[in-house]
Amino acid sequence: MNTEPTRTSPRPVQVGVVGVGAMGENHARVYSELRSVDLVGVTDHDVDVARQVAAEYGTECLDIDSLLDRCDAVTVAVPTHAHYETVSRCLEAGVHVLVEKPIAETIEQGRTMAKLAQNAGVVLQVGHIERFNPAVQTVGDLIDDLDVISIEAERLGPPIDRSAPGNVVFDLMVHDVDIVASLLEDDPESISAMGTEDSRYATATMGYGDVVATVTASRVTQKKVRKLTVTARECLVEVDYLEQSVLIHRDSYPEYLIDDGQRRYRHESVVERPRVDNGEPLRHELESFVETVRSGSEPVVTAEDGIAALETVQRIDALVSGEEPPRRREREREVEI
Repeated sequence: MNTEPTRTSPRPVQVGVVGVGAMGENHARVYSELRSVDLVGVTDHDVDVARQVAAEYGTECLDIDSLLDRCDAVTVAVPTHAHYETVSRCLEAGVHVLVEKPIAETIEQGRTMAKLAQNAGVVLQVGHIERFNPAVQTVGDLIDDLDVISIEAERLGPPIDRSAPGNVVFDLMVHDVDIVASLLEDDPESISAMGTEDSRYATATMGYGDVVATVTASRVTQKKVRKLTVTARECLVEVDYLEQSVLIHRDSYPEYLIDDGQRRYRHESVVERPRVDNGEPLRHELESFVETVRSGSEPVVTAEDGIAALETVQRIDALVSGEEPPRRREREREVEI
């Protein structure tokens, strides 16, 4: 479909959601609130769930072929094992796609999807939502001026559904793997990792030249933590994803004082709180996706970014599992399909 706006009255982008589980329903909710789009329908293998979501957000429950016929763009929020088939179907229909992370089950599938999008002339964006967290974006603006030594990320806490299976490396750690790569604009040269046999806790250390990054993901920690710490020669930057806050610690001065004849220790530092324009990361993500569809520009999180994150977490998971990790490969732009 043509999504070129007119100068006087931009036509709303026609969007849909494929897969309306917990994440997909949130996409439907946000799309229904955006003035620049029309949510024309949702689809899901569970028709009853799709009908409920459609009724909740004032749209229609459609089969996937009917949805693709009406849409300029869709979110694909089906289980990862169905990403390749579903996304390929959308791209071949000439529809722009935002696919939830990870991009696919395998690197080969991801590269084929990227080539399909290129051939069809449509956008393929990967849903690494933390890129759109205002606190992370604030750090991204700062980091070019810092001499970074290390980055540490923690993504801890029990799942909402305590019976939920899944692997923390692919489900949780992938977020911070992508954030570190985006901040350093590179892929890791070396990786070491350890974790539990049940895949509910893992920690990895990655080398990026002179920078060391450590990422930890856990579903056994009984406190929800989402934090990022950047250690630089000039300062220490602390990011709280949940609070959407950034603290910059500078000029730390330890000293001893004499108080009533007693020797006391004091440690002071200058703490800066840069302004963070708070907002819902998902809303920022979908607004960016829609604008990319309109303009034909490159998405903030490209298919290559999603493939690189998948390759890194595959290497981490192999180390945690005690398997031989796949060798690191240079990012490739072309595949035969």
